[in-house]
Amino acid sequence: MADGAAAGRTKLVVSLVLLVVALSFLVSLGTWQVRRLHWKEALIADIEARRAMPPAPLSEVEAASARGEDFEYRPVRVEGRFLNDRERHFFATFDGRTGYYVYTPFQLDDGRFLFVNRGFVPYEMKDRASRREGLLEGRQTVTGLARARLAGKPSWVVPENDLAGDIFYWKDLSAMAASAGLAEENVVQFFVDADATPVPGGWPKGGVTQIDLPNDHLQYAITWYGLAVVLLVISITAFLRGRKPE
Repeated sequence: MADGAAAGRTKLVVSLVLLVVALSFLVSLGTWQVRRLHWKEALIADIEARRAMPPAPLSEVEAASARGEDFEYRPVRVEGRFLNDRERHFFATFDGRTGYYVYTPFQLDDGRFLFVNRGFVPYEMKDRASRREGLLEGRQTVTGLARARLAGKPSWVVPENDLAGDIFYWKDLSAMAASAGLAEENVVQFFVDADATPVPGGWPKGGVTQIDLPNDHLQYAITWYGLAVVLLVISITAFLRGRKPE
């Protein structure tokens, strides 16, 4: 009888320990998602605040970058001329169509070059000859959003850039500069996405910047906390049933 009671107490202690561990795990996951929620909301608010700023000169954005500040999506205005014969093509989809974002070197007054994402062209309009009206000549003013360069290929599932075919699957600034015949030390170390100002002929179509920051952390937090509550209720119910006399 005593052995049975001791075994029962041991089983109860083990069950309580496992319950505490499981509850701690579920609650910690929920709490982590709440922290991620606050971080994501602050990030979105910060991006929206930057996007609402008036366009800044390039020097101001470069200074912010040099200070280590986050300049992504900050409006910028630059002046210079396009080197249309050296445009590069980034494979993309836009408004349900397959095509390319046209990245064109933009020569600045100080002799440096800035890659401007002029916007989207359909697959069949990759050839510049199909959109001669949109090849802006002479001095131009471009307003758009500053975009940071990538440190490397985003994922192993992303294909390697096809330099021979002039098709980029990820924004490799170094490769874009080299394939366009530009020395990287003379290239601004970020991109600019041009705004939606119409161009003659309608192509490229600017304003293609997509800001998609999924924010499902509240849903995940509720799920983890909910599982913790369900586990606790089930455990209490099972304990109370086990104490009832047969």
